[in-house]
Amino acid sequence: MAMQERALRTRKSLIHAAAAVFAEEGYVPSSLGTISKRAGVSNGALHFHFENKRALAQAVEDEAADAVRGLVRRADRTGASALQALVDTTCGLVDSLLDDIVVRAGFQLSAERALGPEARLLRTWHEWVEQALLGAEAEGQLAPGVSPDDTAAAIVAVTVGLEVLAGVDPQWLAERRIAGFWELLLPGIATEQVLASALPEAHEGRRSEAEEA
Repeated sequence: MAMQERALRTRKSLIHAAAAVFAEEGYVPSSLGTISKRAGVSNGALHFHFENKRALAQAVEDEAADAVRGLVRRADRTGASALQALVDTTCGLVDSLLDDIVVRAGFQLSAERALGPEARLLRTWHEWVEQALLGAEAEGQLAPGVSPDDTAAAIVAVTVGLEVLAGVDPQWLAERRIAGFWELLLPGIATEQVLASALPEAHEGRRSEAEEA
């Protein structure tokens, strides 16, 4: 049991080290040697857990996808409307992009198409956003003529774009960015009856440093 626990810790350490290196250097320039050194393990230990860099990148993206699914589950448990759940989940995702190196690296890998057609994170996120908007449409929350597909594309483009821009300046992941986006978007997609309740009311528990600019 102790050996199994140690192996799990080593695997997790490698995934987090790989995420940090991928986020800093990008997928192509990064090396397994740099990753193993960052994790504090030998190259042999790395290859025991992961056959190659591609397998390691896939593990990073898979763990990031698990984190995103966790955000979705938390929003679903609140019993909020579909549109409110979407607003809350995008705010939570931006928090995770700021605070969680695995989530940030997972989206970066997916945007880089480092894993080609096997990259699933962006597709998973896009599909969930579109499903949330279809739910909002079914609940009568979307204004007449609003396309869930086009709106989902805009939301995904903005959330992924913020991650890319944050590589230059972390302030792109400040709360005011995603809140400002929703304040611009909601009047164009939501019925008047739901606007007040769906506006992102600055999550007070968010990082105070992300609010400074």
